[in-house]
Amino acid sequence: MGRLYNKVALVVGAGSIGPGWGNGKATSVLFAREGARVFCTDVNGEAAEETVRIIREEGGAATPFRADVSKSDDIEAMVAACMNAHGRIDVLDYNVGLAEVGGVVDVSEEDWDRVFAVNLKGAYLAMKHVIPIMRGQGGGSIVNISSIASIRYTGVPYATYSATKAALNHLTKTTAVQYAPDRIRVNAVLPGLLKTPMVEKSAGLAQEYAGGDVDKMWEARNAQCPMGEMGDAWDVAYAALYLASDEAKYVTGLELVVDGGITLKYS
Repeated sequence: MGRLYNKVALVVGAGSIGPGWGNGKATSVLFAREGARVFCTDVNGEAAEETVRIIREEGGAATPFRADVSKSDDIEAMVAACMNAHGRIDVLDYNVGLAEVGGVVDVSEEDWDRVFAVNLKGAYLAMKHVIPIMRGQGGGSIVNISSIASIRYTGVPYATYSATKAALNHLTKTTAVQYAPDRIRVNAVLPGLLKTPMVEKSAGLAQEYAGGDVDKMWEARNAQCPMGEMGDAWDVAYAALYLASDEAKYVTGLELVVDGGITLKYS
């Protein structure tokens, strides 16, 4: 306990799209359990409030905030509100990602622009506004949640998702080098196949795997994994916790793959 004691963590995407544990929700709760004051942001204000309620019921400290990460004004307001509430930002966890199924021929231009705005532009805007604060404080940790779809073809055509997450990886690494002298660490977590509400609610993904049958999709995804089952949101949360904590004080520019070994199978 206490790995983030006395730190302020801004988690972007802190809610969950449905019942259960999404990556951002689990990360927010785990950060609070480890002593952080968590500023929980989500485009769904009620989802952010639910995460905050869980944290407070456990005796932790958290604040909800609604923001659309594709809008610069919302990002700026989010960072300002976090500073007004807590006076500093030690950790930025960007845990937002739209996953639209479709290759380059199938995906619409509107969907392409929307996914890039959320997955990539939002991360850029969040770092743009948080990094100057971290420089003034003498350092900080940024954790961008990417995906193994950024480094492998996973069997599902994800033109927008793969492209945005691959770009996020490189943006993470170049930003890490640029701000290393300021003791700002920038790392990425690359989750593999997970059982989360976002995956369950993705009609296109269930259709691609099993003709729309969610239970059969779970079976198929479990069978793909060398460990025989998918990971869950807590696997991502614990990876983010390590990178956010001082235990990783000499780690920057890392692509931390959390996938149970599945990328070792892909050619």
